[in-house]
Amino acid sequence: MTAIKHALQRDIFTPNDERLLSIVNVCKAGKKKRNCFLCATVTTERPVQVNVVKVKKSDKGDFYKRQTAWALRDLAVVDAKDAVKESPEFDLHFDKVYKWVASSTAEKNTFISCIWKLNQRYLRKKIDFINVSSQLLEELPKVAEESVPSGENQSVAGGDEEAVDEYQELNAREEQDIEIMMEGCEYAISNAEAFAEKLSRELQVLDGANIQSIMASEKQVNILMKLLDEALKEVDQIELKLSSYEEMLQSVKEQMDQISESNHLIHLSNTNNVKLLSEIEFLVNHMDLAKGHIKALQEGDLTSSRGIEACTNAADALLQCMNVALRPGHDMLHAVKQQQQRFSDLREQFARRLASHLNSVFVQQGHDQSSTLAQHSVELTLPNHHPFHRDLLRYAKLMEWLKNTDYGKYEGLTKNYMDYLSRLYEREIKEFFEVAKIKMTGTTREGKKFATLPRKESAVKQETESLHGSSGKLTGSTSSLNKLSVQSSGNRRSQSSSLLDMGNMSASDLDVADRTKFDKIFEQVLSELEPLCLAEQDFISKFFKLQQHQSILGTTTTNEAEEIDGGTLSRSYTSGVPQTISSEKDMIRQMMTKIFRCIEPELNNLIALGDKIDSFNSLYMLVKMSHHVWTAQNVDPASFLSTTLGNVLVTVKRNFDKCISNQMKQMDEVKISKKSKVGILSFVAEFEEFAALAESIFKNAERRGDLDKAYIKLIRAVFVSVEKVANESQKTPRDVVMMENFHHIFATLSRLKISCLEAEKKEAKQKYTDHLQSYVIYSLGQPLEKLNHFFEGVEARVAQGIREEEVSYQLAFNKQELRKVIKEYPGKEVKKGLDNLYKKVDKHLCEEENLLQVN
Repeated sequence: MTAIKHALQRDIFTPNDERLLSIVNVCKAGKKKRNCFLCATVTTERPVQVNVVKVKKSDKGDFYKRQTAWALRDLAVVDAKDAVKESPEFDLHFDKVYKWVASSTAEKNTFISCIWKLNQRYLRKKIDFINVSSQLLEELPKVAEESVPSGENQSVAGGDEEAVDEYQELNAREEQDIEIMMEGCEYAISNAEAFAEKLSRELQVLDGANIQSIMASEKQVNILMKLLDEALKEVDQIELKLSSYEEMLQSVKEQMDQISESNHLIHLSNTNNVKLLSEIEFLVNHMDLAKGHIKALQEGDLTSSRGIEACTNAADALLQCMNVALRPGHDMLHAVKQQQQRFSDLREQFARRLASHLNSVFVQQGHDQSSTLAQHSVELTLPNHHPFHRDLLRYAKLMEWLKNTDYGKYEGLTKNYMDYLSRLYEREIKEFFEVAKIKMTGTTREGKKFATLPRKESAVKQETESLHGSSGKLTGSTSSLNKLSVQSSGNRRSQSSSLLDMGNMSASDLDVADRTKFDKIFEQVLSELEPLCLAEQDFISKFFKLQQHQSILGTTTTNEAEEIDGGTLSRSYTSGVPQTISSEKDMIRQMMTKIFRCIEPELNNLIALGDKIDSFNSLYMLVKMSHHVWTAQNVDPASFLSTTLGNVLVTVKRNFDKCISNQMKQMDEVKISKKSKVGILSFVAEFEEFAALAESIFKNAERRGDLDKAYIKLIRAVFVSVEKVANESQKTPRDVVMMENFHHIFATLSRLKISCLEAEKKEAKQKYTDHLQSYVIYSLGQPLEKLNHFFEGVEARVAQGIREEEVSYQLAFNKQELRKVIKEYPGKEVKKGLDNLYKKVDKHLCEEENLLQVN
């Protein structure tokens, strides 16, 4: 251990101007044993710094390196674990607790003893040594430094350091004194004993001189003692004066304490007064409602614009007073409770007065609006509600206040508004649709009185009225839409040819003008409904302030929402499961659904009537409805208008599909006459007329895909039906039926240029070509049989690969054989055969297709 100590001193501490006093070999407790050394060191320069340094071997193991150093003044506790039983474990409490295990108990004790001595000598703050044997904690000799000369003090300090450490180097001054002394004696080095003897004699001489000096100074000592006694007397007198002064100062201190306590009480009182004044000002400024506001809330005029503005300002001021954030303890004040109760009474009184007034406005506006229905009864227009909305929007801020302060009354007003307006809109919309139906059927306004109408007109009117019984599923959803431009698609082109009857009315009674009239009426109906719904939706959003509140109302997915406790709660039922709604859009949807609950049934009735008048009207309705749905969805796919029109579009699509199915069914049920030529089948001509009409209607339409699917179904049904009729035909040959009808189909598809039927057009041309050849070859026979056999043989040889100019060199097909065959058919006989052939073809072919010249 001594060798390690000297190595550490030489390699680590001497370069840093430190001296190593003690060392212990340790490892951390509870971990893998990796030995290191804890060293107690002091610096050689003043002021002396005492450190505990952790040194460990390098990873290569050939030298030591300094790892961590702690100042001894940071050491709080040294715990030796057990003061009685010997244990190598000990703890050092620096910034945290370091647990160590020494290699031996002796090393641990030596290190702890060194730490204790360094603490006693150099540190004012004493370290706590716990569980340490008292034998290790030996007191260092106390030296009265003030009574010892500086040189002696240094020698004592040096001796103390020698007690701490066996080895101590001479300082520079000591070395210099010894060198001077040795220079004065030549034999100091060669004869140490003589030198020491000389030093001893000189020391005795000096001691004797000191004793003589002390004895000679006895008189001065007596004088000094006398002076000291006089000084003590003076000190006693000074102490007496100081005592009297202290008594006087004590009385002054008591007076000052009383003054200080009085000043503290005054300061505390002033502070409390300032705080109390601040609290009073806070309550007065925030909970005082002006008399003008109180009067406006109690008696304000809710019919004039100025009165509404005054009531609005007063209501806002009242709301601010009620919503003020009171500080802790304010709610316990009696005055605050009285003021809050007063505000609550004012709020309740004004809310009740406002709700009553708005209910009266709703009722009055409903009656006033009903009086204007007469002027719209003849024209196909809906009354304008803009004046009604403009008057009510003056109360929008008051409605917002009512929502924030008394949601029950706000919800009651919402329910009443929906009740009154739903009845008003129901009358207007039914009257509007009644006019549209009358214009569609061509009856007069007086047709409502069935007793005075002719039987035919009355029957038509009864059919119209009977359609009111059908009601569609009312599903509405809307969001805040402000403006939606409605564009009319214009007049559609129509064909002048008559169409097949697809309903219970005769097709001969219908023409292009009737369909164009229906198209215009249907477009006008949709164009009137859209702005009406959008204007009402925009008004609801602004008047009821739905953008800023989460509603508790429910969305209705059935015809009507179930109302509980007078409209305080609405629920929707889907498969019997209630669903609570929590968004403003859902409340708008519910309100729009209830207000306009009659729109969807009336539209379905109008569509049913149009389909009953002429099933081909479903084409017009599909295009118009698709356009309006597409326009509405571009603005808001979830709006009430978009959803309602989408539901109606489903009905229109069903009617369109039904129209196509009826045409296919009629193709399947077609019957042909056994006595007359077949010619161009009726459903082939009808497909041509349907396609021409559909192309004019669906030009640039959004639902072109539906028409293309219908085309595919119809053309396949036409092909199948033509095959069926050709197989059943008795008078006209099968090839003629197939040839004429597929030629007509090919010509129709070529003229209309329907892109989705390109494959069918090619198929029709192929069928026409195949059956034309079959008819020519097999049905017309061979009027010049030998001549035909000759040329068939020529064709067979060419098909075998013989060149055309070489066929004439064969015996059976040379010029002489051809002349023989031609001589057998004189010109008169050939002419007669051709006439018979022409008559036969003319008998089979029809005049409509004009295919005779082709053959």
